[in-house]
Amino acid sequence: MADSPENFADTIESLKSLGLTKYEALVYIALLKVEGASATEIHEISGVPRASVYPVLDRLVQKSLVTVSHSTPRRYNAAPPDEGIERLLRDIREGADRAREALIAIYEKRSGPDRGSQELIWSIHGDENIRTRIADLALHATESIVAVSSFPFLKRSLLPLLEKTGPDMSVVIITDHWEGKTRDSVTVRLLPAAIHNAKPLSMRDTAGMFIFDQKKALVLMGPEKGPLTALYSESPGFISFFLRYFTFIEEIAGDAP
Repeated sequence: MADSPENFADTIESLKSLGLTKYEALVYIALLKVEGASATEIHEISGVPRASVYPVLDRLVQKSLVTVSHSTPRRYNAAPPDEGIERLLRDIREGADRAREALIAIYEKRSGPDRGSQELIWSIHGDENIRTRIADLALHATESIVAVSSFPFLKRSLLPLLEKTGPDMSVVIITDHWEGKTRDSVTVRLLPAAIHNAKPLSMRDTAGMFIFDQKKALVLMGPEKGPLTALYSESPGFISFFLRYFTFIEEIAGDAP
């Protein structure tokens, strides 16, 4: 007598998420109940239509979830649950790795539509989204990072990531003040008021720029109060403009004490 599929509804859904069909899940569950079952017995226990049992068994054998004897009639056994689930997970991981490699190859060869001299500039809204983008850019940078921003914003966005960058990464930071030590590859420069102990200079969190490998730039902008906004671009003209602007600021800034 077949158990109702509703008795195993959650388990069947879990097995479907691991790549099995409903019939494959029902047959596998049935074989866990009985050792050495024939196709007829599997039909009776699982409730899977008789005509579908053999194709389902063949697929489960291919997935190494079921073994088959060479007796007459043939007898089938299920792999133990731990082994079965691990095999399904292994197949998913291997499939994901193959998909990742194929998608990366496609992504690296991507080309955009012909826009002539148009340069793309993207807007990013919200503090969390901007910090997430900065983190991704910093962790994937290979040569250099330059940044101009307030120390509080640097502290919560860029500075925690510098320990994860390579030791040869060139990092130049210009800010309103500085606290703590830096590693040798990080150069910190302060804006003039901060150097000469003049009236305290406090940069707004809504202003600043970050340039990665001289190829990608993110510029903070927005109202003094309200959601933070940033512009992001990989366009040569955009990068060139803000690199020149950074050079100008660097020339008037001084070394941190």
